[in-house]
Amino acid sequence: MSRPAPDTPAVDVRDVTFRRGERTILDSVSFTVNPGEHWALIGPNGAGKSTILGFCGALIHPTSGTVDVLGHRLGRVELQALRRSIGHVNPRHPIESPMTVLDVVLTGLTGSIEVPLRWRPSAEQIDRATGLIDQVGLGEKIELTWPTLSQGERGRALVARALICEPGLLLLDEPSTGLDVAAREQLLATVATLEQTHPRLASIIVTHHLEELPTTTTHAVLLRDGRVTARGPVDEVLTSGHVSAAFDHPINVGRRDNRWFAVAGGTDLSRA
Repeated sequence: MSRPAPDTPAVDVRDVTFRRGERTILDSVSFTVNPGEHWALIGPNGAGKSTILGFCGALIHPTSGTVDVLGHRLGRVELQALRRSIGHVNPRHPIESPMTVLDVVLTGLTGSIEVPLRWRPSAEQIDRATGLIDQVGLGEKIELTWPTLSQGERGRALVARALICEPGLLLLDEPSTGLDVAAREQLLATVATLEQTHPRLASIIVTHHLEELPTTTTHAVLLRDGRVTARGPVDEVLTSGHVSAAFDHPINVGRRDNRWFAVAGGTDLSRA
């Protein structure tokens, strides 16, 4: 699949509605992610975040409206080929066999859970995987097996796996799930370095928690009941008023050392 032109949006969602039976999951959702931007999808459970991420990952189609991913419109593109240009970090990645870190990262090239039986990576592919494993801080653990890794180490390995296909778009589906504070901070620091190592890479992270946003987050979409309540530059979206409206509860929003936080209340701390 050809690479999009440099000025092509990584994701362009326009007036999208999605229904499941008689139920409307998303209603008139629109936003555009450009190369090098890092977006967050935030909202309560059932707001529609995972459904939007499914569009961005070329996994599902909208009921109406259009979704363009890396310059290709869903419904007019071969999905398997498009998915190979999208990196996906999902902490629920269902590995069951004792694969090494190296093998896990290499499966990002095959788009499979296990290394295919008759597939052998080239020397260049092994070198690329090794470099990414070093980049995420797991160089000394490259031969360790999946069951022996901590949750945080698994998360960083999945970041390397997502990057090995040299994607134009990186999707992070609640990547801090199950992590303790130290492991979460290590993972978020790894994600933040991508701004320097992959400057054209666009990313979208789904989370419920503002403290789980990487420091490099540039834009945000707030959702409630399948509708966008606010979208745009992160400083304009993550205010106490907007976040309180999305969660239907008074919430103080603030930021310190470029990290966001939220506590109960109603005073805007976003410039604190």
